[in-house]
This record gives sequence, structure tokens and C-alpha cells, in this order.
Amino acid sequence: MPVFGRDPRMAATFPLFDLGPRKPTTREIAQTVKIGGTGALTEAERRADRARYQEITCRSALNRVKGMPFDWTLNPYRGCTHGCHYCYARRYHVQFEMNADDEFASVILVKKNFVEVLKRELARPSWTGEYVAVGTATDCYQPIEGHYKLTRGALEALLGARNPMGLVTKGPMVVRDRDLLLEISRVTTCTVYMSVPTVDEHAWELLEPGTAPPLQRLRAVRELVDAGINAGVLMNPIVPGFSSSRAKLERTVKAIADHGARFVGCNVMFLEDGTRTHFMKFLAREFPSWVPRYEKLYAKKYAPEKYRKEVGAMVRLLQQRYGVNKREDADDREKPAAPQSDEAMQIGFAW
Repeated sequence: MPVFGRDPRMAATFPLFDLGPRKPTTREIAQTVKIGGTGALTEAERRADRARYQEITCRSALNRVKGMPFDWTLNPYRGCTHGCHYCYARRYHVQFEMNADDEFASVILVKKNFVEVLKRELARPSWTGEYVAVGTATDCYQPIEGHYKLTRGALEALLGARNPMGLVTKGPMVVRDRDLLLEISRVTTCTVYMSVPTVDEHAWELLEPGTAPPLQRLRAVRELVDAGINAGVLMNPIVPGFSSSRAKLERTVKAIADHGARFVGCNVMFLEDGTRTHFMKFLAREFPSWVPRYEKLYAKKYAPEKYRKEVGAMVRLLQQRYGVNKREDADDREKPAAPQSDEAMQIGFAW
């Protein structure tokens, strides 16, 4: 018998009897974990990647957000086995009474009814076909997508509604759905943003332990572009000391250009709430001598504006040098002036 409904302390939340195949809601998951820890998720299935997958019921698929260049997001999964140490989405896992450390990458919530709910929401008379961003709080093409295919189902629903969309991922599995992405492109706006912060293999192995190699991601970009899809690269985030040197930035931008990306954009890493705690623990464990520098650089959520503009200026110069377009982003608030000479390329945070 599943854990849900068994503990008398949960009587006000869960049904008294097992009602069959109904999956718990996120609220019920949070209550279960709060009382018994993640070990109480007895329905969570452990797979070959050693992560545990808990199927849940979502009440809505479309999620309204504020302070972003878009108003709506879609995230069929919560938590991510990519386990990137800098991931801003780590802090969201605390909403489910789980930590932003190992549990973010090892306990994944799967919204089993996600596609059905999305179809109903897109069919409502009140829905006006606003732009939707897919994969903003967790990677929609993390490996488990190969089993559940919730992202593909969501793309089919968006295509049926002719709804404009953009998608961000680190998963080369996105090429599986190039047929749908191309069809969406033919009827409305469709952009794929592949996240490749750096092509430096040492930095990749340290920072993104569960992701596909950077060049494999870039080959996926090439396949999408060759298929006729507007696909480019986000060097997000550039991590000071790991991927911010002139040499590493240049190698990355050149590789992006060599793989035919339609555009490139970049942001310097920011640290907030649970992500900050996790990242600083990672740093203290692996690079303790860097901690004082990071504490100074990240006295606040963002690195100092001057530093961010310097990094942006370097990337702009490299874009010009290798002939790759700037990311087309209506919310591009920071527009650092392109440097006039290679002297500007000498700056950086290369330790």
C-alpha cells in the first residue's frame, strides 16, 4: 500500500482509503517528505541512473511567472539528474521540503498527467496563445524524458494550438523532436536554446556532472539548424574562474560558430538562496582557496555590474570575430559596448 494516506497525521490531507491509480499532488509530496523524509516516498521508482522518480498529479501545466521576458512556463519534471552545481533551479526543490543538494538531482517529480492538463488549458476560451517558455525550472530533456515523453507530448499540444514557444535544454535528446519543432516553426514562433556554458572539458566535468558533453550538445544544434529550426546557444552561466578566461571563452564561441548556431547569448552566474549554499559547499570541498574570492565577488546575488559588463564585452568581440549573431532577446537589458581593441580581451577572472 502506498505511503499516501497511511500516516494518521496526514488524515486531513490524504484520503482514508486507497483510491487506486491517482497520483499524489505536489502539496501531498511536500507533506509526506516533511513528516518522513524522502524515504517516505515509497512509490518513487529507482532506475538505472540511481535517481528515484515519483509520479505526481499536477493541477495545472501552464505556470505564470513574473519578472521574466515571458509570462508563461512549462516544466513537466521537477528536479534534474544533470546535477549542475550552479543551477538556479536547485532552490525550487525546497518547495517540496527537499534539499537543494543531492535530493535535487536524485529525487525527480514526474507530472504524469501533464500533457492532458496542458491540452485542456490551451483549449480554454480565455487562453490567448501567449508565448510559452519550456524547460525553465528543470531540463525538459533530462534522460527520463526518453521514457515518459512528456516534453514531446507538450510539443504536440503546442503545435495543435499553434502556440508560440521557446525551449531551453542541455539535452541532445531534443533532436528526437525536430519533426515537431519544425512543424511548430512553420506555423508560429519556435526557438531552441541549447545551454553550453563552455567547451572546456575540465570545467564541464566539475560543474555539470550529469550532462552530455558540450560538443555533443553542439552537434545537436547543428542537426536542428540543418533541419530548418531556429536554434542557438546560451553560454549560461559563465562561471568565474572555471570558464571565464579569454582562452576558454574564445574556444567556446569558436566551437559555437563552427557548429552553425543561429545566435549566441551569455550571462554570468548568479547565486541565490539554496543555490548559493550548495555552490559554496561545493567550492569549499573542491577549491577551498577560492572561497574568499567568491565571497567577495558574490557579496550579493549578482557579481558586480562592472565585471558582468566586462565579460559581456569579451563575448561580443568574439561574436564579431567568428561571425555568430547576438541572441535576439527582447529582455536584453544589459548592452555593454563592444570593445574597440583586443586590449579589452585581457580582462577576466582566470585563476
